[in-house]
Amino acid sequence: MEKNLFFLKPNVIIEPLIERWYAWSHLISPATAAMNVVGRHLKIMNSYIQSSQIHAAAVLNPKMLGGPFMDYKTSRVDDIKKLKEDTQENQQELISLCAAIKELDELLKAQAKGFSLEPLYEKVPELLKGYVELVYDLNNHPSFRIFEALLYKSRFYRKASQSIALWVTNNDERPFCLSTPRLNDDGVLHLDIPFDHKGIDALSKMKRTGRPIEEIAELLNVKAEDRPLFDTFFTQQEHPVYAKYEGEYVRMRYFGHACILIETKEVSILVDPLISYYGYESSISHYSDIDLPDVIDYVLITHNHQDHILFETLLPLRHKIKNIILPRSSSGALQDPNLKLAFNHIGFKNVIEIDEMEEIKLENVILTGIPFTGEHSDLNVKAKICFHIRVDQFTFLFVADSRVLEARLYEHVHRFTGDVDVIFLGMECDGAPLSWLYGPLLTEELPRDKDQSRRLSGSDFAKGMHLVNIFNPKETYVYAMGQEPWLEFISTIRYTDESNPIVQSDQLIKACNNRGIIAERLFGEKEILYKYADKEASLNI
Repeated sequence: MEKNLFFLKPNVIIEPLIERWYAWSHLISPATAAMNVVGRHLKIMNSYIQSSQIHAAAVLNPKMLGGPFMDYKTSRVDDIKKLKEDTQENQQELISLCAAIKELDELLKAQAKGFSLEPLYEKVPELLKGYVELVYDLNNHPSFRIFEALLYKSRFYRKASQSIALWVTNNDERPFCLSTPRLNDDGVLHLDIPFDHKGIDALSKMKRTGRPIEEIAELLNVKAEDRPLFDTFFTQQEHPVYAKYEGEYVRMRYFGHACILIETKEVSILVDPLISYYGYESSISHYSDIDLPDVIDYVLITHNHQDHILFETLLPLRHKIKNIILPRSSSGALQDPNLKLAFNHIGFKNVIEIDEMEEIKLENVILTGIPFTGEHSDLNVKAKICFHIRVDQFTFLFVADSRVLEARLYEHVHRFTGDVDVIFLGMECDGAPLSWLYGPLLTEELPRDKDQSRRLSGSDFAKGMHLVNIFNPKETYVYAMGQEPWLEFISTIRYTDESNPIVQSDQLIKACNNRGIIAERLFGEKEILYKYADKEASLNI
């Protein structure tokens, strides 16, 4: 190895930010970004400026986990005041867009009474003219459709707000990502580059391929005064090389939460990538990016929530990914931004959309999109899909956080798929209320009783058993529970043995075992080899 070649340290975080807030999918699309800037970011900043003590107390209360409270070890009021000023200046277009969306919504509620909407176009806020279509549903309820692709080509999509923060971590402790912006701190290097910058790919490759630090520093436009810190992120020690799987089985590896890697010697498929990359000591055994193939043939995304689309994982993997398969969504509804547009605009050009019951054939593998119901608080969201994967005659079904609202839906699906060998289902069956995630998109406050009834919940025991009874799996795995400690800054979940999702999933596992079905709630890591050609029993490792 050449002496001037360096590798990115395994515990360096490449954290994507938008105006210093953790980047998730609703901050990419201009319309949802506008609503979050006003309805989440400015609201939380104002609250913190008014009483940082309340925030400091709230984050120490386990019952307040995931609430709208900033989590800093010391008071950062002056820094937040500065961030608020910067936001009001840099995000003025989005702040105005939010006001226009609310004004349009009020217009429709007041004046769209079932008659032609055409006369109302002249009353649409000037800023939105040409960006929306006014519509009714079949019961004369008015709404509007956003021409989202045009917003991306307008002044409302501002790549200059995007940046990355580089820093070294030695544990899983991080503030809740939706409530605490990333301020200037010792040991944190902020680089004002957009997410589609080629330097992110070059930096990520340095986990495996050495390169002179001077080259990557120049590519990332690192300032001279930041070089001492930047240089600490690298080592001359090579990382382990990934050994491509060449076995005769299907290999399933569980990486935590809903992230599953399916491999044969011909193809690799990664579902809902959320990976604890970071090479620090942990009491929990888990795979990291070192355990991922050098080339990932297909990444599958089930739905548009921050624990299933994690740009912190996806951006460093971008150079490895040949194709991303996303649920098709082009409704133009505010709550349902188009995922393909978002991924294209942050540098992913290899995006394939899949619809319900649509098949994609790859060598000896067939991927099928399966309807996904529930877990979206009864909002009309199309950007969600489950996946049926057939490897020769061996089958997997990933239902993610789908909640079985009507069992006959999956009975209809079963007539097409037949029984499956392995099913993965999420059972976070309590879920947060609608406002926790979608609150900034609401133009008027939802009464508490209605908000609490419309939850982001997956299947409970009864609904999970519907899936087991319909698809007759040989193996059933509960996943996507948010239990791993590296998930807490995203999901804020802390379970006990008495927590309802644990009780419900324990019931399901017991019921499956009583029927001779292998069942387990996944945690940390898991590897299983499946002899798929003649469907012999699985080889658990």
